[in-house]
Amino acid sequence: MDLMHLIGAGIAVLTGLGAGIGIGIATSGTTQAISRQPEASGKLMPVFILGIALAESTAIYGFVVAILIFTK
Repeated sequence: MDLMHLIGAGIAVLTGLGAGIGIGIATSGTTQAISRQPEASGKLMPVFILGIALAESTAIYGFVVAILIFTK
């Protein structure tokens, strides 16, 4: 295994860091919005879940790329 492969796999896994930050910001914003207007929670939750799913997909893509690089 070449050192560059290991570095590339490590960088690819760092996409999870961005996804975690994005999910934290989304959770914070949704929590604040619901605490200010509880009646709007029905409209906020589907958008919140979609945003989390999209942020998490970037982490999964990075993980898959890291696995592909590492096993090559």
